[in-house]
Amino acid sequence: MAGYTLYHPKWYRPRVSTWWWMWKWNYLKFILRELTSLSVAYSVVILLTLLYCLSEGPAGYADFLDLMRSPLMIALSVLSFIFIMFHAISWFNLAPKAMTVRVGGRRVPGLLIALPNYVAWVAASAVIAWFILGGKF
Repeated sequence: MAGYTLYHPKWYRPRVSTWWWMWKWNYLKFILRELTSLSVAYSVVILLTLLYCLSEGPAGYADFLDLMRSPLMIALSVLSFIFIMFHAISWFNLAPKAMTVRVGGRRVPGLLIALPNYVAWVAASAVIAWFILGGKF
């Protein structure tokens, strides 16, 4: 029978660096995917700001356009676009791992789960481009 001690023994726990996730590609991708959600939030803020400026009339919209023409905002928008593309692609590639679909007792290949996401993305992009270009596609 084990004897009673007043204090619990201290277990050995090796020190883990704050940057532990940087040394393995899968962990780095996960952290980057999570951080890219900040770019999504940035885009939502820009969209809401645009809608607010549009509600203020032509002068508010002109001020918004002047703000968006600054080199800093252009650089932030380009960087945000790159991060959002990484976020979308990595999310679509995760879909087959997150969702197991079985048909007739057999697992559906991951490509058949991820491919419809990409097709819907391209179709939505084509529709938006058609509207932006004024139907000249």
